[in-house]
Amino acid sequence: MQIGKGGAATTAICTADAASITIRERDLCGDLMGGMSFTEYFYFLVTGRQAGDQQRYFLDLLLVAIAEHGLTPTAQAARMTYDADPQSLQSAVAAGILGCGSVVLGTSEACGRVLVEARERVAAGEDTDAVVHDMARTSRAAGERFPGFGHPLHRPVDPRAQRILELAEQRGVDGAHLQLARAFPAAVEAAWGKPLPMNVSMPIAAVLLDLDFPAAMVKAVPLLARTAGILAHLAEEQGDQIGFLMASHAEAAVDYVPGGRQGQGA
Repeated sequence: MQIGKGGAATTAICTADAASITIRERDLCGDLMGGMSFTEYFYFLVTGRQAGDQQRYFLDLLLVAIAEHGLTPTAQAARMTYDADPQSLQSAVAAGILGCGSVVLGTSEACGRVLVEARERVAAGEDTDAVVHDMARTSRAAGERFPGFGHPLHRPVDPRAQRILELAEQRGVDGAHLQLARAFPAAVEAAWGKPLPMNVSMPIAAVLLDLDFPAAMVKAVPLLARTAGILAHLAEEQGDQIGFLMASHAEAAVDYVPGGRQGQGA
């Protein structure tokens, strides 16, 4: 039984024969190898287009910005998994990346959706200020976190977000999505009754969208970047194991309560 739509089975990414490998109609060995940086190649693979100078520069910038942030849950999960099975590097990487979600690391995807919706509403004739305030108020009334705002450590400013915005301004990248990103802080502050720092996820999404990166693939950038960071943690874990130590400290830090919250009527 077939599930989903029928039709011809095709791919435009790659084909290979005994003598050659073709990537999006270009020869891998004779053209791309030695002719593209990995960042340019990633952009080319995902979009099918050659990265321009701005696209290459900012994709490099964003990958560097989000690749590493210390002993985050992704790094901890990867280290503990590696210690449990040192012969399976790929499993440890996967364990870390599986934690890329709506709270940790994956929030640029949600920021992208917010920016796309806001731009569509403005393009349809609504006032920019009214749109961002309405979206912030709606999120607040629903008891939600507003994507791209708030951070447990970086207050009152996320230095990564500030640097991305500074460089975007310096290099003349100021499209509709970045303009909307700059408009949201005041709206979020009004809705929450206090300033919340714009975290790195919002400018990541805004820059990618303004440089024609597919909206559905915004999350790919933190995924790719954090894979590099996780591999660094695993390289360190091979010689300086702390995964099991973190696990033991976690066990010591959590009290056993019979019945848990359910037993307390929660």
